[in-house]
Amino acid sequence: MNATIRPARRLESYVCGQWTPGAKEGQPLLDASTGELVAHIDSSGLNFAEVLEFGRSVASPKLRAMSFHERAAMLKALGLKLMEQKEEFYTESLRTGATRSDGWVDIEGGIGTMLTFASKGRRELPNTRVLVDGDVEPLSKDNSFSAQHILTPLQGVAVHINAFNFPVWGMLEKIAPTLLAGVPCVVKPASQTAYLTELVVRRIIETGILPEGALQLICGSVGDLLDHVTGQDAVTFTGSAWTGQKLKQHPAIIQNSVRFTMEADSLNSSILGPDAVPGTPEFDLFVKEVAREMTAKAGQKCTAIRRVIAPRALTEALVAAIGERLAKTAVGLPGDEGTRMGPLASMDQRDEVRQRIRDLQADAEIVAGDPDAVNVASGDAEKGAFLNPVLLYCDKPFAATAVHDVEAFGPVSTVMPYDSLDEAVELSRKGKGSLVSSLFTDDPKVAEEVVLGIAPYHGRVLIGNRASAKTSTGHGSPLAGLVHGGPGRAGGGEEMGGMRGVKHYMQRTAVQGTPRLLSAVTGRWIEGADATQGEHPFRKSLAELKIGDQLVTAKRTITLEDVEHFAHFTGDTFYAHMDSEAAKANPFFDDRVAHGYLIASFAAGLFVEPNPGPVLANFGVDHLRFLTPVYFGDTLQVRLTCKEINPRATAEHGEVRWDCQVTNQDGAVVAQYDVLTMVAKSWPPAA
Repeated sequence: MNATIRPARRLESYVCGQWTPGAKEGQPLLDASTGELVAHIDSSGLNFAEVLEFGRSVASPKLRAMSFHERAAMLKALGLKLMEQKEEFYTESLRTGATRSDGWVDIEGGIGTMLTFASKGRRELPNTRVLVDGDVEPLSKDNSFSAQHILTPLQGVAVHINAFNFPVWGMLEKIAPTLLAGVPCVVKPASQTAYLTELVVRRIIETGILPEGALQLICGSVGDLLDHVTGQDAVTFTGSAWTGQKLKQHPAIIQNSVRFTMEADSLNSSILGPDAVPGTPEFDLFVKEVAREMTAKAGQKCTAIRRVIAPRALTEALVAAIGERLAKTAVGLPGDEGTRMGPLASMDQRDEVRQRIRDLQADAEIVAGDPDAVNVASGDAEKGAFLNPVLLYCDKPFAATAVHDVEAFGPVSTVMPYDSLDEAVELSRKGKGSLVSSLFTDDPKVAEEVVLGIAPYHGRVLIGNRASAKTSTGHGSPLAGLVHGGPGRAGGGEEMGGMRGVKHYMQRTAVQGTPRLLSAVTGRWIEGADATQGEHPFRKSLAELKIGDQLVTAKRTITLEDVEHFAHFTGDTFYAHMDSEAAKANPFFDDRVAHGYLIASFAAGLFVEPNPGPVLANFGVDHLRFLTPVYFGDTLQVRLTCKEINPRATAEHGEVRWDCQVTNQDGAVVAQYDVLTMVAKSWPPAA
């Protein structure tokens, strides 16, 4: 069944802490399947300067006062609450023309993206309010002057202007990294499907999880909003290249050097490798993927396959196979069980796609589907924005222009042949920059040549083959941990990408000064900063431990017996440890040397406090380097310093990073690394 008919509602904006209707009735929004009135949308009468200032003055200080882990916990709590209410969102999503599977990508995909950022924030970011970026840059020989790059949240607002095709995912994938960075958001959804976005925002606000002003919503035009952005704000846009370029050239954005990220038109391609002949798994996977990308969300995806590039000898079989699969695609009401493709988002959108198909026919012929004769399994073809999938064929793609310039934002793709891999690469590049391309091959040489040839023109490249068929997320699925964006025509931006997306909303600053003061700023001990020796730091819980707590150990001399015992005990009998002549012939050594891992093992024996205590476990080392050879008779000593403390908000322990420096009798550093431990918040633990 399709969505239950109910009275149209008047959408409201959530700004300055309250739900506010526009001053006028506004634009009518229609059900994509039935043409029935769903809602009216209008934002006239809003004071957009106040909207931005509310985010800056009310929400920004609260978010910046939270640590990354606190913000991550906030996102997790919010994502779980939204997941509990997903069925309400699915019901409203039917009005946009989305089937249940389409809605899954938008709704659960969006919530899942938020939960992924929450998880990655807890795992990959420290429990601090500042990020250290890269290594310390020594600026003086005596360690009295150094520099450290840091990342801190912008103190403005992120304005997210979104497209109609993903009213939930499009919002959540942007606000998740923004809020994790500590920056409040103003979301402006595309009007056509804004009723679903508004519903989700209502449920978000009702949870009370977000600080006031952390999320504001504008339903309708943004008016003069962009006139008031500053250099501390950011603007992201998803939509047409024409609109994006217009916004990017806004005087305030140019004058104030406002960060602007655009995801625009993208003539994504998918390439069939010459080895993927009919009968191979790769050929079948390619056909399935092209058909799926044409029909999922009725082809209204920025990542959909628009250009199908295949060996000339295989195009006839390919067109037949894709056409046969498309002919089985049941078009109809999105809520009906048998429907495989719903309508486009609006009648205007259908008219637009039909016009673009006529433009493509300047270079290509229709080989499957009729854009004017609509066959539906359910619903009324006259009242709904239904359109059957259309496949075209362009025999001479190098002489064509429209197939490389015109995007029909619907269930439309064009097949084009190539006669060599060089031609396949060049055809892909003719898209002038795309969000994603895919290659279906089982040949490593084909994968290398094609991927390296097209990578500079794409934000993401997927390689499909038989081995990944069951686990691959597919051509059209952006993922939270991967960048989503592309060069050139695609807008030149990047979204998500894990922590890369978070850092987009932060300022990178090089801070110079004495190590003591740099440590105070970053919350991380660096060489030359103050250190305190006394009680063994492994006897201190997180409540007692301080950055700079340090242990200088006793010494241990390395003997021939130590090295030979370690070699035979571990099986590491590499010649440099066992054969004097061979070691001397090595350009790095003067004689037999101790194993690097023996040095690390002996170092642990020198600094470990063996009795039960607050140090619960060692979970690894980072940045291990062996810097000076250790010979028989050398004497080792360890300096262990508490470098960074990250308490976990939801556990009775935290992570402690220790700077471990191993030196020889001459003071030369023979090994340097970070030791990672889990330490109890209190000791002895509470009963």
